Formats: sequence, C-alpha cells, structure tokens
Amino acid sequence: MGKERSVGIGMDYSATSKLALRWAVDNLIEEGDRIVLIHVESPKAATSRKQLFENSGSPLIPLEELVLETNVSKQYGLTNDPEVLDILDKVSRSKGAKVVAKVYWGDAGEKLCDAVLDLKLDSLVVGSRGLGLIKRVLLGSVSNYVVTNASCPVTVVKGVQSSKP
Repeated sequence: MGKERSVGIGMDYSATSKLALRWAVDNLIEEGDRIVLIHVESPKAATSRKQLFENSGSPLIPLEELVLETNVSKQYGLTNDPEVLDILDKVSRSKGAKVVAKVYWGDAGEKLCDAVLDLKLDSLVVGSRGLGLIKRVLLGSVSNYVVTNASCPVTVVKGVQSSKP
C-alpha cells in the first residue's frame, strides 16, 4: 500500500462541481486517501466564522460534523447538499477515505491554488462550466487559472453540453 494521498475537490455545489466530485470518487480516490472538499465563499459573504478565519481559511471540518451539525454549515456558508453528503459518506465507508471540508473567502482561483499549498494536496479536481471564448475572456475561468497556477496536478471535469441540431 502506498502513501496516503490528499485529493482536493473544488466544490461550489453547481452541477459541474458535483460531476467533478463523482468523477474523482469513481476514477481517482483509492483506499485510505484523504478527500478535502474545498469551498470558496465570496469575500463579501457574511458568515459568522469569516472574521476568525478569513486569512487562513476555516479549520478542517470532518464529514461527521457536516452531516450531523447543520449549524456548522451555516456558520461557514456551506450548502447542506444531501447529494454531495451522500457521495462523500459512501466513499468514506466503501474506500475508507477520510473526508474533510475547508472554507476559504476570496477569489476562487487564487484560493484553490492557496489550498493546494496550505493542505499539501497531491491532486486537485475542479469542474468547468464550459464557457465559450467570449464569456471566458469577460468572466474569467477559475479552472483555467487553477490549471495554470496550481503546484500540483489538476483534473478539470467538463460538464455535459447539450448539442444543438
């Protein structure tokens, strides 16, 4: 058995971030790995823990606290999403993965890259909205920023795009 790996998953509770989580669980996570669900809140978010942890990010929040204590989710601005919690619970039980969450406040791309260093991640998985060139130029692309600047391997999971006849 090799070294326990630490895999970060960018989570904003969108369809593409859930797809990235499912992809990571099905294709990347192995027995005993640590999964870190990384959520980045807007710097303008008004959560009760922001003032304490704005510079360093929240403490690591174990899966058990996310599942059992809805107050924890509210304090950090996390969405108590049953689908995400179910996926994490299943991988925790089936593969023995250790699951924790961490919240940052600020620019999503920058904070995901900070998390790679802060958490000593071996890999990072993020979803992509699949913006066209014009929208990407105007709005920016978190996944593009992370691929370019992260100090670990990054997997971008693209959302399913509908084809127009």
